[in-house]
Amino acid sequence: MSKIVSMDTALDLIRDGAVVGTSGFMIAGTPESVFRAMGERYAQTGHPRDLTCVFCASQGNAEGQGYDHLAQDGMIAKIIGGHFGLTPKLGKYMAENKCQAYNYPLGVVAGIFRAAIQQRPGELTKVGLKTFVDPRLEGGKINAVTTEDLVKVVEFEGEEWLWYPTPKFDVAIIRGTTGDEDGNITIEHEPVNLEMRTIAMAVKACGGKVIVQVKNAVRAGSLTADRVEIPGIFVDAVVVSPDPIEEHRQTKAYFYDPSMSGHINVPVDSIPPLPLDVRKVLARRAAMELTPHAVINLGIGVPEGVAVVAAEEGFGDQLTMTTESGVMGGIPCGGGAFGAGQNALGILDMRTMFDFYDGGGLDMTVLGLAEVNAKGDINVGRFGPKTPGCGGFINISQNTGKVVFCGSFTSGGLELEIGNGALHIIREGRNRKFVETVQQVTYSGEYGASIGQEVLYVTERAVFRLTRAGIVLTEIAPGVDLQKDVLDQMGFLPILSKDLKQMDPRIFQAEKMGLTI
Repeated sequence: MSKIVSMDTALDLIRDGAVVGTSGFMIAGTPESVFRAMGERYAQTGHPRDLTCVFCASQGNAEGQGYDHLAQDGMIAKIIGGHFGLTPKLGKYMAENKCQAYNYPLGVVAGIFRAAIQQRPGELTKVGLKTFVDPRLEGGKINAVTTEDLVKVVEFEGEEWLWYPTPKFDVAIIRGTTGDEDGNITIEHEPVNLEMRTIAMAVKACGGKVIVQVKNAVRAGSLTADRVEIPGIFVDAVVVSPDPIEEHRQTKAYFYDPSMSGHINVPVDSIPPLPLDVRKVLARRAAMELTPHAVINLGIGVPEGVAVVAAEEGFGDQLTMTTESGVMGGIPCGGGAFGAGQNALGILDMRTMFDFYDGGGLDMTVLGLAEVNAKGDINVGRFGPKTPGCGGFINISQNTGKVVFCGSFTSGGLELEIGNGALHIIREGRNRKFVETVQQVTYSGEYGASIGQEVLYVTERAVFRLTRAGIVLTEIAPGVDLQKDVLDQMGFLPILSKDLKQMDPRIFQAEKMGLTI
């Protein structure tokens, strides 16, 4: 009997109280048609309800897609997720205590799916120690109604580890490109492999059902083995998206771009340079820390500018850039295509990429910062009632030997004059980022110092380094007043280096820096 079924037939597999694992990285790999249909069925019938939903990355487009369809009273009872930043309705649902909600490191969630395949009771890892997912701090709990500590601290051979329990999965909802009548699935138009196959195997190992959204359906025997990503034995229902232009997009920015699926390579000399603004200043200073042939990861937002600076200065081809979604090499995409890449050397599944990260495979990473305290702790995951989540930040920041955190010194109305080798503050930002107490410990300075990481905190006007005693101010920008523009804008007094230097004036000029690595 054909596994290609109607949407209603597929949704009948999702029972009340089910534990559901879903795929997606923003819009890539996200089964939007199924999410929408689930939300519509619940609005009409009140079922399925009381779901436990487990996922790695934020699955949505910040405009109502993905998990936002399921943010209806009573539909979701518990969330275990890596990131929520692109599902504002779900974020509001969690903030209003309408479900229990846990935020785990993205790579840990991927590891939990693998643990389910192997029938292991949990994932044992050092990832998250001393951060907000450590039960001695918050245990990953992100609202008041969530009180049970799922994560545990355990001691093994004299060392501390964190143990994350494996749920018993009932349903997988994932995405592919083409499915045949036997349930074999290809992913040729997806920009990344993500965790689609891992989730399918995890759910089948638990005795559950697997639903796959595709945009093409073909007869049995049409797909050759080299194209099949998920064999049919791991699939129960294949549904065809009724509106692939809107609900089966490769990324938010593109319905389908062959360069993002590795089918063609594009010229690299067409990348326009950044304008001389705060983002370029930060990217330039971070780029000065790069070394030849380094394997690096760049976070979303400001850190993405490092790739542009490297291309402008002519050494982009000396670096291997990676993204947590699985792209190895090439040019990381930004904005609405973040997570995808062009001219990649290869595409790994997401858990394998995190194996690489967790094993210390990166030479350097550049990540964002929202709040910093005197110990060097970083918050990027909580802002008042809003909790976008940690994503892959904890895996990457804890396991990379050299970490550069980047962000403007203040925010909210900050105006700068940049040029002629200097920086001047025209209007100070309303919000301090260097604060006495961070809202969440997404990176632990204490942990980083204890394992000997080299850590920099780069802003447009000052650079700090992590030490066991706390963060040390080592550089200030030309044109900046140390007391008025730096120390008076901090919630604590940093350690001042005995050899306080000026940031390289070339960072603040319109011309190329002439930077080499």
